[in-house]
Amino acid sequence: MNMTRKRKRELLRKVGLFAGMTERSLDAIAAKALDIDFTTGQYIVRQGQVGTGFYLVTAGRAKVVRSGQVLARLGPGDFFGELSVLDQMPRIAHVIAEEATSCLALASWDFSKLLEENPKITLSLFREVARRLRAASDSHRH
Repeated sequence: MNMTRKRKRELLRKVGLFAGMTERSLDAIAAKALDIDFTTGQYIVRQGQVGTGFYLVTAGRAKVVRSGQVLARLGPGDFFGELSVLDQMPRIAHVIAEEATSCLALASWDFSKLLEENPKITLSLFREVARRLRAASDSHRH
C-alpha cells in the first residue's frame, strides 16, 4: 500500500504516543515512516533478532508470541519494537500477522532522533513501556 504523507500524518495523529505533536512534527515523522504490508502468518519481527525499527499497526491484526505463548494481540493504533530501539538488544518476542496487516515503520535511527527531539513522546513512550512491564510482571508490589 502506498500511503500519502497526509494519510500517514492522520494515522499518527490518532495514536496517543504522538498526542500533542505539532503538524510540522507529525509531517516530519510521516516523511520518514514507511508503510509495509504483511500477509497472514508472516513474521513482522522475530524473537532474538536485533531490532532495527519501531512499528505502528495501521490495519489488520497481529499477535505477540514468546516461546509459543501468545502474550498480546495488536490492532490499529498499537505499536511495538520500541524496546529494541531503546536498548539495541535482540527482540524479546515474535510479532506475527494474524490477517493481512499494514504497519508504519520507522528505522531505529529515525525513531531515536524523534525521541531526542521530542521529550513529550519520550515520556509517553516510557509510560507505555512501564505499563507493559507492570502488566507482564507476576507481582508488581513495591
